[in-house]
Amino acid sequence: MDTAPDITVPTMPAAPAQTQAATPPRIKFSSHGFCIDHPDPELGAQLMANALGVADRDAMDGILRQLVKASVSGGKPCEVNLAFMISMVRSIGPRDSVEAMLVAQMVSVHVMAMRCAHHLAHAKDLAQHDSAARALGRLARTFPAQIEALNRYRSHGEPAITVQNVKVEDGGNAIVGNVTQHASVIVSDNSPASAARAPRSAGTRRRRNSADAGRDAQA
Repeated sequence: MDTAPDITVPTMPAAPAQTQAATPPRIKFSSHGFCIDHPDPELGAQLMANALGVADRDAMDGILRQLVKASVSGGKPCEVNLAFMISMVRSIGPRDSVEAMLVAQMVSVHVMAMRCAHHLAHAKDLAQHDSAARALGRLARTFPAQIEALNRYRSHGEPAITVQNVKVEDGGNAIVGNVTQHASVIVSDNSPASAARAPRSAGTRRRRNSADAGRDAQA
């Protein structure tokens, strides 16, 4: 009996320095609050600031405290939720303070939406079901609006417009392919009615003039 060969692709382990620089430190909770769990406090603070997309220590402390409060589950902050939220912020990659605040809101809304989905799945009566369903609906509509706001901010308020399937009449020029521009676009009316109002070709006008001349000669 033939068997498929066991193919193992070797992977090179990442260098400790590179892994340490790329991965933000975790947050350690205690009875007195929380702190960045890193052997070098200054380096840990810098790595966390880079992950959150902020420029200074005050902004990092503020965003981090807000994420800690948003991670609360069962009446206390959840390390698992917080680690997930920080990882998501880092993966989106905010590039300034505005994006840092917006992305922090986005990950918080996502966590709240999934919490509402959990409550909806475990609702014990109609009132709990309706309350969780309404909250989940609002959060689910908020999240894509936040994504659109982030994309619009990153493109400086100019939405990307893609034009496809352009029909060109006689005498026009066409670009074959998809055209995307960040600008205001005016699209002409290509409806059948407007096409009927289009100017006739020179050949059509000559045939019409010849027919009129023939009728005049017969008359």
